[in-house]
Amino acid sequence: MSVLPILRWPDARLSQRCDPVGADENLEQLVTDMFETMYAAPGRGLAAPQVGVMKRLFVMDCGWKEGNMTPVVCINPEIVDQSDVLVTGDEGCLSIPGILAPVTRPDRITLRWTDLGGATQEQRLEGFEARCAQHEFDHLEGLVTFDRLDAETHAALVAAYGPDT
Repeated sequence: MSVLPILRWPDARLSQRCDPVGADENLEQLVTDMFETMYAAPGRGLAAPQVGVMKRLFVMDCGWKEGNMTPVVCINPEIVDQSDVLVTGDEGCLSIPGILAPVTRPDRITLRWTDLGGATQEQRLEGFEARCAQHEFDHLEGLVTFDRLDAETHAALVAAYGPDT
């Protein structure tokens, strides 16, 4: 097990859409390292492109900071349904440390993915879990928090923190 270096914005890889994970790929070591990296950061989610692996994979554990460990591995995830109700909340990102930005997202989603054992999973997520999954899914699409902001907020944060944040 090892803690992996986390790419920081504006690294160009963070703007690239990821390739699907193939059925024959062995991901156990990568997933173990990603969880170790996420917990050490300390974050609640980490997408493969944040550690330089351009594959459609993310890990998350929304409850661990409150003592409720709920680690989830999402391989080739897809959002199959989302609420029409939008909520705005502050989001942080391990690739843009020290910045919280107001991001508007659906308050509920249904996420479908393959787990590490190869089984298809589907779950309705609400509240923070929905926000976290959408944030990590964005990374697989080549989007970072800044890409979800209006032009004025984006410019203000970049001006305040710069690309070397």
